[in-house]
Amino acid sequence: MSVLDELDRRTDLPTKELAVKWAIVIDRDLPKGLQANAAACLAASVAATVPAIVGSGGADASGAVHSGLPWTGCTVLGAPAAIVARIRNEAAAEPELVLCDMAAIAQRASVYDDYLAELARTEDPPYYAVSLFGPRALVERLTGRLPLLR
Repeated sequence: MSVLDELDRRTDLPTKELAVKWAIVIDRDLPKGLQANAAACLAASVAATVPAIVGSGGADASGAVHSGLPWTGCTVLGAPAAIVARIRNEAAAEPELVLCDMAAIAQRASVYDDYLAELARTEDPPYYAVSLFGPRALVERLTGRLPLLR
C-alpha cells in the first residue's frame, strides 16, 4: 500500500507534524527565471499526480474567493546539479515516493511533442529539478540538510 492510498488530509496540523512531506530540489546554479519555471512546472505535475494535496479554496472577509493551496506545504531546496541527479536516481528506487522531475531538455523545447521525442532519445538526461512527495522520513533522508533555495 502506498502513501497515496493512505493519504489523510490533515489541514488542521502544522506541516512539520504531517506524516507526509513535499520537497522540490532545484539546481542552485540555474538563472532565477529557470529556477522559478522549474518549480512552477513541477508543482503543476505534482498537483496533477496527487490532486488530494490541494486544499479547498476559501473566501476572504470581503467575499473574494481564493483558490486552494497545497495543505502539505512545499519546501524548495537548492543543490548543485550533481546532487539533484543523485536525489532523482535514489528517489526513483523508492516505490513509496511520488517522483516528478524536470530534465534540462524540457526547458529547451518549445513544442511539447519535441520534448517527448528528445527525451525518448536521451539515455541519461541532466536534471534541472526534482520533486519528491511521500513519507516524511523518506523525503527528509533523501534531501538531507540541503539549504532552502535562495
